[in-house]
Formats: sequence, C-alpha cells, structure tokens
Amino acid sequence: MHMFMSNLRHAAARLSPGRAVVVAMLIGPVVGALLAFGAVAAQEPNEVVIDNFTFGPQELTVAVGTTVKFINRDDIPHTVVDKNLDKNADKSKAFRSKALDTDDSYSFTFASAGTFDYFCSLHPKMQGKIIVK
Repeated sequence: MHMFMSNLRHAAARLSPGRAVVVAMLIGPVVGALLAFGAVAAQEPNEVVIDNFTFGPQELTVAVGTTVKFINRDDIPHTVVDKNLDKNADKSKAFRSKALDTDDSYSFTFASAGTFDYFCSLHPKMQGKIIVK
C-alpha cells in the first residue's frame, strides 16, 4: 500500500492542473459508484429500510421463523403496521410498531407462512409486503 501511495504521489506531481481536473472528472464517478454499491451491499438481507417515504425493498420473501428488522433512515417518524391488525383474531400473528424516529428500528418474527401487507399509519400511501414461505 505504501508503494502504491508513493507512485500515486509521483504521478500526481507530474500532472498539470488542467490534467488533474480531467483525471478527477474521470475518476470521480467511478469512486462514487463504488461508494454507492458499498452502501447498498451493507443492507442486511432481512432488513427493510424506511427512507424518502418508502419501504425498501417493498416486497421481501423470507422463511418461516425469520425476524425482519425495519429501520427508519428518514428524517421524520414512521410506523410499521400490519394491514390485517384489526381483522386478525390472533394478535401474535399481527404486528404494529411505535413511531420510529430517525435510526430507530422495530423487529418482528414471522412464525407462520402467509403474505403480510403493511403500511405506515402516519403516511398510509407508504406500503410494503412480507411473504413468508
């Protein structure tokens, strides 16, 4: 690594200011793409991230017994509410979070198979689905 940095310093010293700008313009998007890929890859497989008034991914398929973690990365509160909460006689199969502030999370273990539609009770147009097989 030390050798690489040394070579990079020597190469940069030989560039004129105009060439340095061109090199920066060419390398900038590549570095940005790598950073974006790292952020996407950092998401856990059984996580739903709330950001920009959306659940991501909007549809997630998991096995029975899986715990799904919902994380609010938005700058305003959101909730996670099972659409069938009122209809479901067995409350252990339904889920409802408290209001989640920025970086708060809520986890729920899906103990039975089925399709679980959910939404944000504060912003009802925000919707998602967990499919448990």
